[in-house]
Amino acid sequence: MLSAISRGRDVAAPARAVPEETAVALVYDGSTEAVMMATPADLEDFAVGFSLVEGIVGSPGEITDLSIVAGPAGIELRLWLAAPRADAYGRRRRRLAGPTGCGLCGIESLDEAMRPARRIASDLSVASTDVAAAISALEAAQHLAHATHATHAAGFFVPGRGLVALREDVGRHNALDKLAGALARRGIAGAGGVVVITSRVSVEMVQKTAAIGAPVLIAVSAPTALAVRTAQAAGLTLVVMARGTGFEVYAGVERLRDLAPHG
Repeated sequence: MLSAISRGRDVAAPARAVPEETAVALVYDGSTEAVMMATPADLEDFAVGFSLVEGIVGSPGEITDLSIVAGPAGIELRLWLAAPRADAYGRRRRRLAGPTGCGLCGIESLDEAMRPARRIASDLSVASTDVAAAISALEAAQHLAHATHATHAAGFFVPGRGLVALREDVGRHNALDKLAGALARRGIAGAGGVVVITSRVSVEMVQKTAAIGAPVLIAVSAPTALAVRTAQAAGLTLVVMARGTGFEVYAGVERLRDLAPHG
């Protein structure tokens, strides 16, 4: 991690640290699926979480081998899949490789980008005080953000227990993928808690939260209209602009037991 010399500030104040950002390639059975710019930490969680939320595998057990290979241009996360997942992945790769050769063009990639979010199945309810507690716990646990002011975080909060997992990254999507992997590797079911994030809510953040199985997504910033519609269709409670004790609910207010309409 780099650091800078401050000018125009209190000379006694420590210089700000700078987070690392590295090209990270996710490679399945020898084929590169994606290259992400990411913080090179918790990479096992990243590999597993990305694989799960993108539907490449259904469980961590379908990954038979995972190796982290660093090179001069970046890091490769090399994953090998068990059959029949390996066969299904091979068919998917062949289908997406269109005549342009880019592998991400045409109607298949549009359908994938706009795929319906997984329908939430959870009877969890939370109180307004849980929203404030989740935000407070997330803020306190962001060690990399406190040092750099340049990273995002995604956490998993369980009412009555507190924050049970947190991952940070320069990318908001990456942080949520890492969280998904951390939960799966520890055997923590998403249905029992809420996801809390430091970023705005785009449709991808809703899709990834639904893939985790968490019934509530709490964010410090605002959502897009597509994210709201996707959350409503998935039965996901969407709490945004959560700062201090204030917040706004755009979907699934019935899970907030002290705000839900009665009768």
